[in-house]
Amino acid sequence: MKVHVGHSPDADDAFMFYALAHNKIDTGDLQFEHTLVDIETLNRWAFRKKLEVTALSVHAYAHVASDYALLRQGASIGEKYGPIVVAREPMSMPELAQKKIAIPGELTTAFLTLCIALDGFQYDVVPFDQIFDAVRNGKVDAGLIIHEGQLTYPKFGFHNVLDLGQWWFERTSLPLPLGVNGVRKDLGPEICRQISDCMKRSIDFGLQHRSEAMTYAMQYARNTEQDLTDRFVGMYVNHFTQEIGDRGQEAIRRLLAEGHSRGIVPATNIEFI
Repeated sequence: MKVHVGHSPDADDAFMFYALAHNKIDTGDLQFEHTLVDIETLNRWAFRKKLEVTALSVHAYAHVASDYALLRQGASIGEKYGPIVVAREPMSMPELAQKKIAIPGELTTAFLTLCIALDGFQYDVVPFDQIFDAVRNGKVDAGLIIHEGQLTYPKFGFHNVLDLGQWWFERTSLPLPLGVNGVRKDLGPEICRQISDCMKRSIDFGLQHRSEAMTYAMQYARNTEQDLTDRFVGMYVNHFTQEIGDRGQEAIRRLLAEGHSRGIVPATNIEFI
């Protein structure tokens, strides 16, 4: 059976999927075909059930939970760190709430979390790799940064005015769940379990053959140095990625419950495979 898999062209996703993409593990009668596109596109595709397995923002999952279950493997979860808001000058959270902020997409978990933190603000949607320029040029007052920009912003002279992962931990004592992998429920329980097993073994292979998997992941590192890419992969390919566990599941439920209480996402019946 052919299984179409979608994930972002990012170093951490590439690391996770390396073994699957390069036939390093036995997948039995499942044949995986990979599509690499940005996360906001994958979020939109999930509304159409385009792919059998797809990376998703936790925010987007709330809108497609009737069609997709969550794999226990492959989650991107940060403990006391996460997307950040940067600006040209330091500012307080009350000041930030009065500013126009560039965001990487309305279905990103970063945007959902920022909405919970600020409870109302002006924003422009800007491709994630153009947000630094938008802030530097004054088109916006601040920018919501995801991916490797969380590590590289100091060299561009920006100030970190809000670390959403740290803010979330101080509020809830929980890690911040950002990305997950969804599997279409209409495949049936047995196929879903097989896919989950393949995903687990792919992640385990990457961690056991880190140098090999990192060499592959560097192709998607967006001009960052190898040590920074290695650090970024280490941030988001961690024990939660291997098995989301109770705290990871609790974090997703809490985040979506807070989003629902503010009218941002629908009530969500979360199902894990």
